[in-house]
Amino acid sequence: MRSRTPVHPGAWWLWALGLGTAAGRTTNPLLLALLAGASGYVVATHRTAAPWSRSYAGFVRLALAVLLVRLVFAVLLGSPIPGTHVLLTLPEVPLPHWAQGIRLGGEVTAEALVFACYDGLKLATLLVCVGAANALADPARLLKSLPGALYEMGVAVVVALTFAPNLIADVRRLRAARRLRGRPDRGVRGLLQVGLPVLEGALERSVALAAAMDARGYGRTADVPAPVRRTTAALTLGGLLGVCAGTYGLLTAEGGTYGVPVLLAGCAAALAGLRLGGRRTLRTRYRPDPWGVRAWLVAGSGAAVAALLAWASAEDPAALHPGVVPLVAPTLPLWPAAAVLLALLPAFVVPREPW
Repeated sequence: MRSRTPVHPGAWWLWALGLGTAAGRTTNPLLLALLAGASGYVVATHRTAAPWSRSYAGFVRLALAVLLVRLVFAVLLGSPIPGTHVLLTLPEVPLPHWAQGIRLGGEVTAEALVFACYDGLKLATLLVCVGAANALADPARLLKSLPGALYEMGVAVVVALTFAPNLIADVRRLRAARRLRGRPDRGVRGLLQVGLPVLEGALERSVALAAAMDARGYGRTADVPAPVRRTTAALTLGGLLGVCAGTYGLLTAEGGTYGVPVLLAGCAAALAGLRLGGRRTLRTRYRPDPWGVRAWLVAGSGAAVAALLAWASAEDPAALHPGVVPLVAPTLPLWPAAAVLLALLPAFVVPREPW
């Protein structure tokens, strides 16, 4: 019989961030579509009926909107990419001399649209990967796994993330109840009559949460010496700056040489700072989530996809960044595509949770 122990929520986030990093290393639409399809398949096979699991569709719609906006901007504002295949010519609005380099309207070329599509697809794929993490990772369990130094901030984030799904669930429940009673549930009148009970329920949940936190001693802090506090602040701030600089290096082709060492040094400093900062928070964990073999496989699959795509972008940049001048059809590189398929590993090693 297979174990029903759920995977650590942090593993899902590491897996999704690995896919997002891989998406940032390529503009090949075939590889980006493969990344989005792999993350979508894992979400389709492993998401539950929990409220946060319904957020994936919203992220997909947001990704499509981002792609559409990018194309609209390319049509209206033009593109620096030169092109010879003119699709249409819009009326051009004359601009003053201080706005040189910007144009409104004019010729719309196929090369400019293809470049905008590639660029928008990269951001859209990143949003889809983040949506996969939101749909698969339980925010309450993730909060329980946070280090003590981040616990207070984590509570605020989790409450904010769960407010919208609970609000939508309350609206659906009240509208269904009004339909069963033969009362209107649409239009301004229905919205006003549904809004008051929804706000009342949100306030009741807030009061109940505050009472539960107060009963559990939330907010108690321990006395920490001043040198330890200053060391904690320096390590945490320096580590976060290092993580930001290293992540920027990984996401850009120019910073590939310094990205990894700076990111590792920043992570080490930030973890040391968080470890010291946890001394001021007095809390215990009830049944902490174990980081087992499946969690290592899930997180490792995302890291492997990111590492292999980063290597492929350095070894064969033409395959991962198809050109638009001259306009050529993108091809699917075989071994980078096989590397992307490693993102499907969680679909086979993680047991499905019952609905």
